[in-house]
Amino acid sequence: MTRRVVRIAMNGVTGRMGYRQHLVRSILAIREQGGLELGDGDVLWPEPVLVGRREHALRALAERHGLDPDAVSCDLDAVLADESVEIYFDAQVTSAREAAIRKAIAAGKHVYTEKPTATGLDGALELARLARTAGVKHGVVQDKLFLPGLLKLKRLIDGGFFGRVLSVRGEFGYWVFEGDWQPAQRPSWNYRAEDGGGIVVDMFPHWEYVLHELFGPVRTVQAVTATHVPQRWDEMGKPYQATADDAAYGIFQLDGGIVAQINSSWTVRVNRDELVEFQVDGTEGSAAAGLRTCRVQHRSATPKPVWNPDLPVTESFRDQWQEVPDNHPEGGEFDNGFKAQWELFLRHVVLDEPYTWDLLAGARGVQLAELGLASAAEGRRLDVPELSL
Repeated sequence: MTRRVVRIAMNGVTGRMGYRQHLVRSILAIREQGGLELGDGDVLWPEPVLVGRREHALRALAERHGLDPDAVSCDLDAVLADESVEIYFDAQVTSAREAAIRKAIAAGKHVYTEKPTATGLDGALELARLARTAGVKHGVVQDKLFLPGLLKLKRLIDGGFFGRVLSVRGEFGYWVFEGDWQPAQRPSWNYRAEDGGGIVVDMFPHWEYVLHELFGPVRTVQAVTATHVPQRWDEMGKPYQATADDAAYGIFQLDGGIVAQINSSWTVRVNRDELVEFQVDGTEGSAAAGLRTCRVQHRSATPKPVWNPDLPVTESFRDQWQEVPDNHPEGGEFDNGFKAQWELFLRHVVLDEPYTWDLLAGARGVQLAELGLASAAEGRRLDVPELSL
């Protein structure tokens, strides 16, 4: 067996997503399983280099997980100058991401990054151009495509279950505590527009790739945004004014006449099975997919509800749907979505296997967020032009 060590500069791993999903559930999980098998007995071994602003926090992470205590740094330039580092990963706050990725590309590193890739479309497109010119490989986290519920939904689409797809309805969100009487589940910068916060910037890039990959390109967007909770309390318990949107209500028109409606909110109390759910209705059947589950109702099994407000409902509509089984296309169980995409990107870097979720795909997400905010500000529907480099 040949072990192929790949050193990865991981910037932003002290944050919630960078630590939990990317370091622990992805890179460390790959190490715990003995590495990533590449075939012919070769194994890829990811070696993280932790980068951030607080050295003591980075060293604490390294010690907690048995990593090299010297493979931590607060000097990004020095890490990028290290020829043994092949990949740069970014999970920083959005406002710091673009400049760091530019440096990584200039240093000849392959780039894998959280989204949004930049604070504006021009910057996002420029990153894609720079990466293409430099000849480095690049990928953007699009984790929801790898969720069990959406993988089951894709299987239904590919199998022709829906017939002609008519519409998609999505509900995402939960109540994020204001921070006064209970600590908030999200960092305070998420609610300050000047720091790159806002639910449109955070979630519209997700909706772009989900809609694009499963149903087709988004052609128009119309959105209404709100800051429903104008005052919150930060990590130090100090009150501050929320300047970013905490809820967005979007309508998207896709190729083929499909209409998608997606509500995104950090000010909604959950009355559904999962924190995100999509219902897809087609001429031949419908499906409701969440993070892990997916339920269907075929045309042949569709009941005949009759509107009568004078009589109580005598049956459970939810019970009339059938659960889609956990049949993984490659056998086994569904893996963590972040880890699954990490493995694909690592194989792309080392084996040059195909990979489509690149910085141009990331730019489409930034574009949709930018147009969504413009639509809300102008009170009208806007076209979504096709992007190219």
